[in-house]
Formats: sequence, C-alpha cells, structure tokens
Amino acid sequence: MTDKTIKRKHYLLFVAGGLVAILLLALTNKTVEYTSTNEFCASCHVHPHADVTWKLSVHNDTRSGVSVKCVDCHLPPEDPKGRYLRRKAYHGFHDLYVYLTTEPEDIDWTAKRSKEAAQRFVYEDGCKKCHTNLFPSTLNELGSQAHIKYLRDPENTSCLHCHLNVGHYRGETGLSLTEESTEDKEIYTELTEVAEFKTFIEKIPETSVSFKMIAIPGGQFKMGSPVDEPYRRPDEGPVRDVLVNDFFMAEIEVSWNEYLAFFNATSSQGRKEAQEVDEDSDVITGATPPWGAPDQGWGKGDRPAITMSHHAAETYCRWLSQVTGRKYRLPTEAEWEYAARGGTSTPYFFEGSPKDYEKDGFFKKLFGADMEIVDKYTVHYGNSPYKTQSPEYVEANPFGLKNMLGNVAEFCLDYYDPQVYGKYPKGVVKNPRGPRNGMEHVVRGGSFKNTPKDLRAARRDFTKTKDWLVTDPQIPKSIWWYSDVKSVGFRVVCEYNEEEMKRP
Repeated sequence: MTDKTIKRKHYLLFVAGGLVAILLLALTNKTVEYTSTNEFCASCHVHPHADVTWKLSVHNDTRSGVSVKCVDCHLPPEDPKGRYLRRKAYHGFHDLYVYLTTEPEDIDWTAKRSKEAAQRFVYEDGCKKCHTNLFPSTLNELGSQAHIKYLRDPENTSCLHCHLNVGHYRGETGLSLTEESTEDKEIYTELTEVAEFKTFIEKIPETSVSFKMIAIPGGQFKMGSPVDEPYRRPDEGPVRDVLVNDFFMAEIEVSWNEYLAFFNATSSQGRKEAQEVDEDSDVITGATPPWGAPDQGWGKGDRPAITMSHHAAETYCRWLSQVTGRKYRLPTEAEWEYAARGGTSTPYFFEGSPKDYEKDGFFKKLFGADMEIVDKYTVHYGNSPYKTQSPEYVEANPFGLKNMLGNVAEFCLDYYDPQVYGKYPKGVVKNPRGPRNGMEHVVRGGSFKNTPKDLRAARRDFTKTKDWLVTDPQIPKSIWWYSDVKSVGFRVVCEYNEEEMKRP
C-alpha cells in the first residue's frame, strides 16, 4: 500500500469522523430542542392543573401574545459553562424517576406551590433574563419600593417572594371582606351567660359564630424542659415550679369564621395603616385590608386564621372582650404550657420521646418512624400536607384542647426573653407574665411546617417581625398582616372572675 493510499484513507476517515460528529451534534441539538418544548414537559408532568393553570397565567395569557415556555422558568438560562445542560439532565432524570415510580394522585401538589418548594425548581436568572427593566413606566409606587428592596438586599429577597403565582394561575388572591351567608343560621342577639366555672359555648352577638371555651382548672406544674430531654434548647430552662389560676381556654385556635367576624365589624377601609385608639376608648379600629390572600387559598371556615400580626391578635381580643362582656386575651406563656401539657410532665401529652419520631440516623431515614400516635394528635410536617387543617383532623389533649401542638404556632401574651426562667424569684412562681417589655413576643406549639422535635410542650419560639415583613411593600409596613409567615395563629383565654362566677 502506497503512502498516497494511506493518506487518502486517513483523509476519508477524518472526513467521515467529522460528518459523524456533525450528525451527532445536530442530533444532540435537536434532542435538546425537542426536550425543551412544552409538549415534551407535559408528557411527564401529567398532573391536571399544570398545563391549564399555565395557560391562564400572565406568562401565557398576555396582551402581546408572547408566551413563556416551561424551560424559561424551570431551567436556568443557557450559558457557556453548561449549567443549563447540567440542570436539564438533573431535572429530567428526577422527573422521569418520579413519573415511573409515583402515582400523580399520591403527590402533594399543594406543597409544591409553596415558596420553599418553588425555590428548588424555579430559577431567578430566568426571571431577570426577560425582565431586564425593573422600573418600567407602568410600575406603581409599591412595586418600585419592592424592587428597590430587592436590589438592596438580594440575599434575603427574591422574585418568588412577591410573584409566586405568576407562572400558574391560582384563582382568587384577596380576602373576602364579607361573611359567609347567614341564611338558615341563627344570629345571636344576646350575651352568653356564664354563671359558674365550667366549659361553655361563647356566641358572638350579631353574628352566627360560636366557639367552645374549656374550663381549665388551675394548678402547679414544672415549666420548661429537663436537661436530658432530647432536642432541648437553652431557653427552655431552668425548670421552674409554676402555679397558675383557673382560666378558660378556647378548644381550638381562632378560626377564620371568628376572625372575619371581627374584621368585618372593625376593618379600616383603604390602605392606610391606621393605628387603633387608646384602650380606654369604646371604638376599636381594626385591620386594613390585606395584600394577597392570607388564607393561602387553603380555605377559611374553621381552619385557623393565619398571617395576622401579634398586634392584630391583641386587638381581636379587645374587641371580643367588648362585644361579649368578658375579659379575653392571649394566654400567658405559663398558661399556654400548662394547658398544652394537660397534666403531664413528658415532652408531649402523649407517649413517646422526640427521638422516637425524628428521622435521625440511617435506618430511620430509610425506613421511617412509627408516627401513628403523633399523627393522631398533631398536624405536623409529615401529615399536614404542608398546610393548616380543620380541628377534626386531630384528637384533643387531656384537657380537651385541640392542636395545642402543631397546625399553627400560637402567640402568647409575654415578651420573649431567653433567660426569663432564671430571672423569676425562687420557690413557686405564681402566674408569671414574663418580662415587662421587649421587642418580640413568645410563640408556642410549632406548626404544620415542623417535625416532632419542635412540637414539644416546652419548645419556645418568638415572633420575628422584621423577617415576617420582608416583602410587605408598604411604607410604613403593615401593623395588621405579616407578608412572609403562614404558620402562626393564636387562641384566646378568658379570665375567670370569681366575683361573677361561682365554681361548683
């Protein structure tokens, strides 16, 4: 074989290799192009609302006719470093695995609509690729303030904070300012008489709303957690002997039915953050209308009212006291823990250690834990499904109170101080009220977002006003509604007045 023949063969092999490479590259580009179409995405994402809600959203139903594709939001923009292809491969294999191994009806679609979940599969770079001008002439003042905040503090804010629902239409976005139809419902016109210390049904006058108040006999208990309690935090001690007097406590957290009765009776129309008048006044100025849907679209009724501020909760108690003639307020931290324990001294009012229910360690992560008793009494991360639930979802504690642990965390009357237990006088502490002043208030009980370790009766938390108002675009920010927390509510207590009520 001559040298020319060898060179010719090498040349032909080179040309053939080049043609094959071009063909493979073309096929690869075609594959990438095809797998980036909406039709291909819909072949795996078979949940019924995905395509329909996208077509109704402002990203498809536009005046200009421009339609944003799935990959424009759910993949990062293409870049020379190949991040687009890497994330495309990751999401592709993940989605295919879920499609092949999971039934659509078994997936918690509601949880995937949350900001926390959306951050895992919505790319902010995609938002900024299209929305290059953050201050268009059509942007209103509140939008401008929100975008200025975003530019100044990009680490703590994101497009999803304010624009979570633009990709898929979610329906109604505001709180209805009218009560449910009262047709065929009794309207209470008289005050509820309570002549003795026993459980009663409170009926809010001029409404059809009522709720049960449980008589909680006072007593002495150990407040806080011992040093050997699993997952104990430093602010839960030292353990103190505490005595509380008799009081009434609501069977359930304040529901939307109850809160809307207050809102419709006292709300401040318009957007000005009106401060309420002093406590000696007969007039109570209530909340301004909220921004967005404070019930998150989960429903109202007897679900716990959420997203209102601690200030709003205290104002509600003032209003309830005024219309019923009884002294309603938020529970003290001591009253709350006493009621939550229901006469027990263990981490929960039911059996078991927090270690039994947390998925710590390889085997528990692999096989899970026996959650039967936790599911019976609490709404938590594992059974929520990532939203509040109605009272019938769980059974009551020994005092007859529901959702003291889980569902939504609850405001207490006390200011928060991590060392307050150690500051109380020696011996038995009677009816402690916490520090006289402070910046934040105690929050107790954990919520549907928490795992069992944070549902312990002694677990303490507190309001985080700044963090809970990050995306509120108003100046000044709302004193009535939190924009960035959906897992906190409250329940009320009614003071027992021995002069007016005779205990049997």
